[in-house]
Formats: sequence, structure tokens, C-alpha cells
Amino acid sequence: MYIEQGYKGNHESWRYIVGVLLVFLGWQVIGAIPLVGVVIFKSLGGDEIPMDLTQMSQVIGTNLFLFLMLLSFAFGLVATFISCKFLHNQSLVSLTTSRKKVDWKRVFFAFGLWAVITVVIMGVDIYLSPDDYTFNFELQPFLILLVISVLLIPIQTSFEEYFMRGYLMQGLGLIARNRWFPLVITSSVFGLLHLFNPEVEKLGIGIMVYYIGTGFFLGILTLMDEGLELAIGFHAANNLITALLVTADWTAFQTNSIFRDISEPELGWDVFVPVLVVYPILLFVFSKKYGWNNWKERLTGKVMPQEQFLTEN
Repeated sequence: MYIEQGYKGNHESWRYIVGVLLVFLGWQVIGAIPLVGVVIFKSLGGDEIPMDLTQMSQVIGTNLFLFLMLLSFAFGLVATFISCKFLHNQSLVSLTTSRKKVDWKRVFFAFGLWAVITVVIMGVDIYLSPDDYTFNFELQPFLILLVISVLLIPIQTSFEEYFMRGYLMQGLGLIARNRWFPLVITSSVFGLLHLFNPEVEKLGIGIMVYYIGTGFFLGILTLMDEGLELAIGFHAANNLITALLVTADWTAFQTNSIFRDISEPELGWDVFVPVLVVYPILLFVFSKKYGWNNWKERLTGKVMPQEQFLTEN
């Protein structure tokens, strides 16, 4: 009954509209000020101010750019928590999970499982296609990257989960009175937010299968497990390990990682296999570990009426 946790706070529709605007203000406006300010300062005397992510990274430096880009998500996360507490009078626990307290074992299990799988998959690919990679490791830049990544990437991914699979999932679910609508909308919006990533320009619109598919996977995790813990752990591992291990000139994350992918970008198995093969296997593993059942009801059923939920809880 994760969506119904929204009943534990003030949940009128207008509050969610105002909340979304506040989050957008914190994330995309206030959070962007440090990055925009540094880019403008660094561009003084140059021909023009860089507008795309790759150029910005080149102008101000990879690690500084990553830090400032991730910092905007910290503002977004704070804005989400402020909206939850002061606009909805809802506890952070009820925004996170249907359990009495946050289950950190779930977070760390999902993180560890996906971190290991990601390292193995990347290691195999580097071994089988050594010409596609170059050793990029430099100790000092990597250590700075490590600190930035460990501190801020979990904040970035947690913001996306709390806002998409938390705040919006609960709000849309209470408004629509069902579970399939918030699952479809939040998953699609999550994918479409990546539409302006440089990967889309390089690989084509087909890459959206991966982004939207990942959104559905994380949404299913949340609804089936009745909380954000597994999604938070998985998402953090995905972005953190990728940022530390491999970068490429055409990706949104430009980092001083251990390896650099120098292959010609193309839409291949690495886009479709996760969505069509790996994610279903992971859902099976999680379902067995946590005893999931009644999939149809949890993913597409009706949201319990407020009176019934408050009576039973």
C-alpha cells in the first residue's frame, strides 16, 4: 500500500501542482545558478558561452562540471523534502516506504547486487572488445571524482526516485485512484527527461527504449515492494559504478573514470538486453527474495479509499 501512504499527509491535488513547481524551481532554477555562473565566468573573453553539456565540461573542467551538475539535484532533493514536510505535512518515512521505518538492508542489497552485475558486464565487454576502450586512469583526478561521486551521485539518484517514484507516484495514484496510471506516467516522464542527453543525438531515438524501460523497471520495483528502497539502491549503483568505471565523449556523464569508451557509438545489444532480459531476471530475483505476489493488483489495481486505509492503518 505504498501509494496510499500519501493519505498520511495533506493530499489535495493543488498541493501536488504547487509542489511540482517548487521542486522544479529548486532543481532547474536555483540549482542551476552555480553551474551557469561558473560557466559564464570561465567563458569571459571567449568567443561564446557553451550551451551543451560536452562543451561546458571542456570549459570548466570535468570534475568541477560534474560537481556543479550534481549539485542541482541536491537542491531538487531539498525542495522535494520541503514540499513533503511543509506543503503536505507528510513524514519522510511515508514518502519512502509503506513499512514502519526505512529498510536499509533492501537499499544495500539492491545496490550491491547491481554493482556486482555492472562490474562483471563491463569487465567482460572490456575483455572481449579491448580495442573499444582505452585506459584512462589518473590518480589525482580519479580520487577527486571518487569523492564527488560517492557524496553526490546517491543524492542525484535519490532525488530522481523520491520525486518520480515517490512524490509523483503517490500524488498521481491518489488523484487517479489506480496504480497503472502513475506507473505509466512516471516511467514515461522519467525516460523523456533524458531526451536531451547527448546519447540521444548520437544513438538516435531508439535509446529511449532503455530510458523508458528503466523507468518502468524502477516503477515496478516500487509498487511490488511497496517502497522506494530497492529502486534507490539500484539507481545509485547504476550511476555510481558507471561514472567511476567508464566514460565517453558523447555521454551526459563526462568523468575522469578508469576507462574511456572510444568505440563508434551505435544502438546495439547494450540498449535492449537490459530492458528485455536483465530487468525481468532481476524482478524475478527480487520477487523470490521478498515474496512478492498478486502482481496484477499491485501494478494495475485500484487505490484503497482513504477511509478504509486510515481505518486499517
